[in-house]
Amino acid sequence: MIKAAIFGASGYTGLELLRILAIHPQAEVVEATSRQYKGTPVSEVFPALRGFYDELIFSDPEDLGSAAKADVAFSALPHGASQDVVPELLKKSKVIDLSADFRLRDKETYKTWYGEHKAAHLLSEAVYGLPELYRKHIKGGRLIANPGCYPTSAILALTPLAGKGLIKAGSVIIDSKSGVSGAGRGASIATSFVEVTSGFKAYKIGSHRHTPEIEQELTAAAGDGLKVRFTPHLIPVSRGILTTAYAELKDGLTQAELRDIYTEAYSNERFVRLLPEGSFPDISQVRGSNFCDIGLFIEGSRVTIVSAIDNLVKGASGQAVQNMNIMFGLDETAALFTPPLSI
Repeated sequence: MIKAAIFGASGYTGLELLRILAIHPQAEVVEATSRQYKGTPVSEVFPALRGFYDELIFSDPEDLGSAAKADVAFSALPHGASQDVVPELLKKSKVIDLSADFRLRDKETYKTWYGEHKAAHLLSEAVYGLPELYRKHIKGGRLIANPGCYPTSAILALTPLAGKGLIKAGSVIIDSKSGVSGAGRGASIATSFVEVTSGFKAYKIGSHRHTPEIEQELTAAAGDGLKVRFTPHLIPVSRGILTTAYAELKDGLTQAELRDIYTEAYSNERFVRLLPEGSFPDISQVRGSNFCDIGLFIEGSRVTIVSAIDNLVKGASGQAVQNMNIMFGLDETAALFTPPLSI
């Protein structure tokens, strides 16, 4: 059995890791940390997990020695906090980091969007953990930078076209809507029930930190700089991301040609579902699953790609477990190939 430690296990991504790993046939959680709940049984903080982790007690995250008995450490700590502990964790185990601390390859770009990086020497080693693009690198990696939720939905939507060099520079517009769980489990007026229910708003227009991550990966696919205009929105649901991406292509394609490009890219990917022609994703159809659903539309040279993921699963913890499976040579779908909660 692969022994896993989860640092920052009392947040939503930590809860999802615990939920998914509870049914993993070849892995077990041996350590879960929480500054707020240290010394408290996991099943007391998360009653839904009763019967699965009755003997597991949240430990102090300052005790990094707790990772010594783990083969893999998941860091579900906030941005900025992971870089403080990951170098030490790497001395004892492989690490999958769910924060943004190791996603950006360029330290100056990181500084612009997040501030100074305390472990910049690891940026060149970290593997961007999007299996559909970097599976071979993930397999041999010891530090995996789990992608952000918005970037996962946007990159999977646009990479097949970017990789063919078909997207006209300066034409990409990404419009994404996310459920409230994307803001984390901490109490906040802005994400409280009264503030969010019946509302629908855009936020951080032109300044969201996931923008450089999206641009980094689309540029890598295209081999040339691809800037995007990214606008996130908050919708009054608990989980899910729907991304609608628009782009102008260098040449027109037929609907059949567009579909062939995406079939070629994703026909062997177990967690990407290309929807039938004329059908488009709904976040309710991926809820609780590791799937990314994609729908396609083209009119001349103008293309619209719609993708849907669960922000806590394929957008975070499910993808992290998918990466763990690849790193340890397991069935990539272990604990993940389950139907979505469609209602």
